[in-house]
Amino acid sequence: GGRLWATWYAGGDGEGESNYVVLTTSGDDGRTWSTPTLVVDPPGPVRAYDPCLWISPDGRLHLFWAQSYQWWDGRSGVWTISTDDPNAEAPVWSPPRRLCDGIMMNKPTVTSDGAWLLPAAVWERPASADAAHRRASALGTGAHVVASVDRGATWTPRGKALVPDRAFDEHSIIERRDGSLWMLVRTKHGIGEADSTDGGLTWSEGRRSSIPHVDSRFFIRRLRSGKLLLVAHQPPDGKSRSHLIARLSDDDGRTWTGGLMIDDRKGVSYPDGVQGPDGRIHLIYDYNRTRDRQILMAVFTEEDVANGLPSPLHARFRVVVDQATSPPK
Repeated sequence: GGRLWATWYAGGDGEGESNYVVLTTSGDDGRTWSTPTLVVDPPGPVRAYDPCLWISPDGRLHLFWAQSYQWWDGRSGVWTISTDDPNAEAPVWSPPRRLCDGIMMNKPTVTSDGAWLLPAAVWERPASADAAHRRASALGTGAHVVASVDRGATWTPRGKALVPDRAFDEHSIIERRDGSLWMLVRTKHGIGEADSTDGGLTWSEGRRSSIPHVDSRFFIRRLRSGKLLLVAHQPPDGKSRSHLIARLSDDDGRTWTGGLMIDDRKGVSYPDGVQGPDGRIHLIYDYNRTRDRQILMAVFTEEDVANGLPSPLHARFRVVVDQATSPPK
């Protein structure tokens, strides 16, 4: 309907139990943004973090986030609320509920048979919480797929991928045109991948992807045209969180074309986006999260990415969604 929603997490001096999730909105295409309309801040030393927004096929807006006792309790948990009226400035939200163990940082995928696939990660790292609150997940560590076949009413774990050198997973799931699933996972060298031909129940052995990237989150999503959009880092030094570039694929990720520079500065990271009914793509990311502490937005089209050149008629870059005002630490 045109209203934009943005989410991130804040609080404390860094990552830890003081983190809380913030939600803001814009009714003028991102030219101005509200103060926080909703905050998720669990009581006690419980961390709320890694939020994600998604419009499901039935038109509901979902806010997902992770909760963990202190920084990492060994399993965390994916929580959600939803609203039937995402066009409202102050919508009514459903009660919060926990869906599964893990952390979900990227949007669910709806497959051709109608299943909703949620990418939930259980990190491969020791719990850092105090001994009384450490928990092991029954799912085990890995990049999991948790599925719903009843439009989100219930969720059931399916399978998981184990990709070598995985760090925090932050995985995305793409359904290829042949019906198989392609999972991309953050790794220490950039991106790893795995495949499934049975709806995510079993996965191939993880392997290193040929897509150049660094140890950070990336964004991939299928556009209305059927092409895949990938926003990833391609810095000259091969390791900095800089040079966020958008590219396109018309062959399910085998080759990539175009190349639109979103932001070439050091300190840009964690892109996420959505394509509206008019075809424009709104991309959000952060810039120097502990120094400049900005949440920024870029607006462009598929044609801009293909041409490698933004159109002056609609493209916008480095639009400030939020600027922290407290003194930097």
